[in-house]
Amino acid sequence: MIKATGAQIITGILERKGIKTVAGIPGGSILPLYDEIAKSNIKHILVRQEQAGGFIAQGIARTTGSAAVCLATSGPGVMNLLTAVADARSDSIPMVIITGQVNRALIGTDAFQETDTFGLSMPICKHSVMVKSAEELLKVLPDAFRIAETGRQGPVLVDVPRDVQLETCSFQQWPELKTPTALVPDNLNELASVAADLFARSRRIVLFCGGGSVCSKDAPRLIEALSEKYRIPVCTSLMGLTVIPADNPLFLGMVGMHGSYTANMVMHEADLIIALGIRFDDRATGAVPKFCPDAKIIHIDVDAAEINKIYQSSAAIPCDCAEALKVFAKKLENDVCKAAAKESAAFWQAHIPEYAKKMESIYPDDVFHPAAFMKRIEKLCSKLLKKPPYITTDVGQHQMFTAQCYPMSFPRQLLTSGSLGTMGFGLPAAIGAAVANPDRRVICFSGDGSILMNVQELATLYELGLKVTVIVLDNQCLGMVRQQQELIFKENYSASIYEKTPDLCTVAQGFNIPSWNITDEKTFDEQLTQALSAKGPSFVRIPVKQEYNVLPFVFSGKANIEAFGLK
Repeated sequence: MIKATGAQIITGILERKGIKTVAGIPGGSILPLYDEIAKSNIKHILVRQEQAGGFIAQGIARTTGSAAVCLATSGPGVMNLLTAVADARSDSIPMVIITGQVNRALIGTDAFQETDTFGLSMPICKHSVMVKSAEELLKVLPDAFRIAETGRQGPVLVDVPRDVQLETCSFQQWPELKTPTALVPDNLNELASVAADLFARSRRIVLFCGGGSVCSKDAPRLIEALSEKYRIPVCTSLMGLTVIPADNPLFLGMVGMHGSYTANMVMHEADLIIALGIRFDDRATGAVPKFCPDAKIIHIDVDAAEINKIYQSSAAIPCDCAEALKVFAKKLENDVCKAAAKESAAFWQAHIPEYAKKMESIYPDDVFHPAAFMKRIEKLCSKLLKKPPYITTDVGQHQMFTAQCYPMSFPRQLLTSGSLGTMGFGLPAAIGAAVANPDRRVICFSGDGSILMNVQELATLYELGLKVTVIVLDNQCLGMVRQQQELIFKENYSASIYEKTPDLCTVAQGFNIPSWNITDEKTFDEQLTQALSAKGPSFVRIPVKQEYNVLPFVFSGKANIEAFGLK
């Protein structure tokens, strides 16, 4: 018979799950758990604000594909954390969030630091539960990991009253923690046959990949193999970037509001879209009735609720992308499908170069334009680093410049807040990525607006001594807001341009992080080389002109092929 308190049960299950690191801030309602974590083999990262703890967990989860853990105390601790939880739900990131709650007898009395964590978190979690006894934890916590990691992944919150953490219970054995298995429908073979029949009758075929295709184990490899075998072009959403390397000639880039004209035109001209792990988000589709108007859709997604939500599919496969592709690829091994693929490849080969011309010289020839220095930074990384770095971004113009211009080379390389679009994501996510991947450097691209959202985590970064290089594109304004005010609101720059700005390099130095202010083309490579070669963290500021807008730009109500800014 095993005897343990609720806090000991939580710690024991985390250790058995293989959780090596958790992030958070202690407080009165979660102190019993912290007492046990201090006695365990689990490393705790003390963040400076709870939201950062959630994003650090995301950095770990986004790079590993497994659920990561963050902690918060009741009341303001939980409230600070909830934005990161909602962000994880929006981008399907597996996390288990353990929060402290006031004693059971005090719930509902407006006790000190009491909030309705369960009620607040329920709409923004995949699952949320408040534990009523220590014994319950033996089932609830293993279930939390299973739910977070199975099917469409997402955050699960477990709220634990303080007295439950202290309560002792007896049990026969520790619960079994099963490895999640991919969801496969019983009639997958039949569904794949219907999809293959559509393929055989199509002549302009394109693969459209979203975040679900990146997260599905083996799916990127299978997608690249399918694309190359049948010469099918690959377009992606923002979250689908990295599904195949950017230097693959069949990769056409991101679709949507700030997408490549080439990708947008291919989607518009397609008669068959093989949609893999994609939600058909509004930023990707533009005006829904005008998006891929002549295409039939084969929609493969692990979440059945996403199928037929925006577009009616002609063939639907509610399944893990990799598992579906294994069966679907075999169904294409016939002369009819091979002939269709050959005709499709010939069509794209004749037309894609014409589309691509529209993107030539879209940006000015300036070494301090992000389109130029993003590629320059990647070349320096290739020269200096043994492995390509993980890339994180905050949200804004710098995020889109990174998505458009930084050549991604391996799955999960890009960590960015897609659906919720949360400023302040980049720095703590970079810390999480570096914790989980100490053999790689992590580069965080941020803006002068975004970096100040969680700038306090420079203290955490310095404390951990991680190989993270923060590169701030400084245009002294909220760039994406300013851009939309220029193009949509007749240059009425309301609350988007900073009247006074801090010296960001001095700020970084105040956190004991070496910094470089790159303002001279002659020393550009030298200074960046020093920053990227630093043993620990480094900070770089690069000035960017305010008038440098992200192009193309699709106005609301317009089709993606009607983008502004093309030559």
